[in-house]
Amino acid sequence: MADINVEEVLKKLSLAEKVSLLAGIDFWHTKSFPEHGVPSLRLSDGPNGVRGTRFFNGIPAACFPCGTGLGATFNQELLEEAGKKMGEEAIGKSAHVILGPTINMQRSPLGGRGFESIGEDPFLAGLGAAALVRGIQSTGVQSTIKHFVCNDQEHKRMSVQAIITERALREIYALPFQLVVRDSQPGAFMTSYNGVNGTACSENKKLLNDMLREEWGWDGLIMSDWYGTYSVTDSIKAGLDLEMPGPTRWRGDVLNFAAACEKVWGHVIDDRAREVLKFVKKCAASGVKENGPEKTLDTPETAALLRKIGNESIVLLKNEKSLLPLAKDKKTLVIGPNAKVATYHGGGSASLAAYYAVTPYDGIAEKLGSQPAYTIGAYTHKLSPLLGSQTKGEDGKAGMSWKVYNKPPSDSSRKPVDELWLAKSEMHLVDYYNSELEDLWFANLEGILEVEEDSTYEFGVIVCGTANLYVNDELVVDNSTKQIAGDAFFGTATREELGRKDLKKGEKYKIRIEFASAPSFTLKLDNPVVGHGSLRVGASKVIDAKQEIERSVALAKEHDQVIICAGLNSDWETEGSDRESMKLPGALDELISAVAAANPQTAVVMQTGTPEEMPWLDEVPAVIQAWYGGNETGNCIADILFGDANPSGKLSLSFPKRLADVPAFLNFRTEAGRTLYGEDVYMGYRYYEFADRAVNFPFGHGLSYTTFAFSDLNVSSNEGKLTTSVIIKNTGSVRGAEVAQLYVRPMQAAKVNRPVKELKGFAKVELDAGESKTVTITELEKYTAAYFDEEKDKWCVEAGEYEVIISDSSAVTDKALKGSFKVDETYWWSGI
Repeated sequence: MADINVEEVLKKLSLAEKVSLLAGIDFWHTKSFPEHGVPSLRLSDGPNGVRGTRFFNGIPAACFPCGTGLGATFNQELLEEAGKKMGEEAIGKSAHVILGPTINMQRSPLGGRGFESIGEDPFLAGLGAAALVRGIQSTGVQSTIKHFVCNDQEHKRMSVQAIITERALREIYALPFQLVVRDSQPGAFMTSYNGVNGTACSENKKLLNDMLREEWGWDGLIMSDWYGTYSVTDSIKAGLDLEMPGPTRWRGDVLNFAAACEKVWGHVIDDRAREVLKFVKKCAASGVKENGPEKTLDTPETAALLRKIGNESIVLLKNEKSLLPLAKDKKTLVIGPNAKVATYHGGGSASLAAYYAVTPYDGIAEKLGSQPAYTIGAYTHKLSPLLGSQTKGEDGKAGMSWKVYNKPPSDSSRKPVDELWLAKSEMHLVDYYNSELEDLWFANLEGILEVEEDSTYEFGVIVCGTANLYVNDELVVDNSTKQIAGDAFFGTATREELGRKDLKKGEKYKIRIEFASAPSFTLKLDNPVVGHGSLRVGASKVIDAKQEIERSVALAKEHDQVIICAGLNSDWETEGSDRESMKLPGALDELISAVAAANPQTAVVMQTGTPEEMPWLDEVPAVIQAWYGGNETGNCIADILFGDANPSGKLSLSFPKRLADVPAFLNFRTEAGRTLYGEDVYMGYRYYEFADRAVNFPFGHGLSYTTFAFSDLNVSSNEGKLTTSVIIKNTGSVRGAEVAQLYVRPMQAAKVNRPVKELKGFAKVELDAGESKTVTITELEKYTAAYFDEEKDKWCVEAGEYEVIISDSSAVTDKALKGSFKVDETYWWSGI
């Protein structure tokens, strides 16, 4: 890419050409002007890997642990390394821009995208994201920090107004963005769908111009979330540079007309176009080719890094009588719906096709050197498990054939215009393209299903368009004649329609799904994210929950040790919809209790991105939180279970006992177009501590197979910096890693009520058995002691004494060390 003289290009472009720069040309690309040396940029999701340009049948990529898993590493150096690898992956996909990381706050465990964000504390989220951004941008690829701001729920996300005090906005929800600007200068910001206090974020001058650009001094591009631009002139005037995706709905002829009528001045359009050109120039440093090819970069080095990150993300929640690590020579039983499925990412923008994905069962089998006994125990799926992983072709190849036609099945002479072999039976066709396709087209998805025993199978179909499922030419599911709206595929498709069929062992069943594209859809949903439509096909054996639990209990009594793989998946935790309950689905709670009673040597592996209720917690001796762990999910779980890696993760979220304990319990869903942030600054551990509300596990909690001691705390405050050092010693017998978490507490009454204490820094260190190291944490004093003064519209640091606490979690124990520093005079500040 040639160097761009931004001001010279601006002079040469007509008004209409400048306007065309201000919106994407398709789902993933910006406008180019080759004659002026301005290339098109490619943008790509997402927060835990780089998908490339295709939701449908995309090029495989490296999948990193989900956001809460990345946060749980509490390791800024490792996250910077992860960011660098993400940047390299983007270059492999010929992408100039990564749409991530995500740093919204988890007000409630029910948030559909809670798994995608780094954690509930602004400092953990901000410092963690800053490390990722530094790593990404070290490759020349630009990052997009998102979603600015208060995009903390999915319910009515494109219309809801977040009603929030200025103090809570600044101290909790905007602060992580402020820290990322301070420490890493991200190339771009993405606005959120929602509004804040009456104004949509994509046209909110107070947020985009006054706070972000003027107060924080940030210099970069502001883009909308996809279809999150809602106006012509208001968004332009507020500072929104780029409408995504294209083709434009707001910035074509209608903006030209508005300029001609002087509803928006030409110099304002120049300002927006200038930011786009500056961003294009910045991206040119990556050396990424315009409209280049997409390729895979699957290497042993990538796998090793993903495994290291995954291992450091896993949190050992409980380990009574040192049940873990398990012995490899004992008779082992594996139970659970998550065992033989690689639950490696959440849904929506975080979804991608991984190079590979290791299941927990396969990881455990590798450790044992043999295939352990297994039973599913219970179902927890929200949607039927994908059929594509259960079927084969006539030649035995796993997957299903996909043949595309311009004519319906009734036309016996029709010929396919496209043929693909698909490993997954889930197709979001928003970016599918074939030049020979007509507006209405048709497809057959086919495969052979064989079952292990005589059983009744339940088949499920979700569609945007129409689809019918046949088994040996018999109609089993009709999702064409009576369609009912659901929340899959970003709310653009039907609910799952189900049908049952008795199947016999030893027979081959021909499965055929006849699909018609989006124009055939009988539901006229007002949602732009449709494209050619979508299709999801699943199937599962019908089981009796009571019988499955009884079978699991009987097997548990026959084995030395039991591993239960439990949790959720990308159907439950996904962009586009929030969960309705914090309870585990199905009979999983009953299963865990029954198995633990039958065999006290039971360890539970939880795979979720956010907390779940654990009514069985006192009944099981060991629990690990494994999140959605990326490509290496199963290997990492096995590494921790059998002691080949020592757990060092710390909870990036508080784990409350029940949903009613959550501070946003009464104020999470949209009512009358708004969501009241009634908990104010008391979100997460700030609330549980202030209200003295017990939790299952506190923020920052995480055990190890070794032990650590803190000593020799030193606190100094000089020249505006707070420096804290502490010696950490590994007092156990194996190598491990510990995190020093720095909390600050005001020791005198303030002008406003304040949380008991707040995280202001952290550092992780690896130590051999018996080894000691000094860890130092440095932070600006004004960030450690300030609250936001709404009267002065500035941050305030009040004179007085402040306690410094070094702990291994937010729950201060006898292990913690305490010191203090003093502020002599009250002062106010703004900026970064």
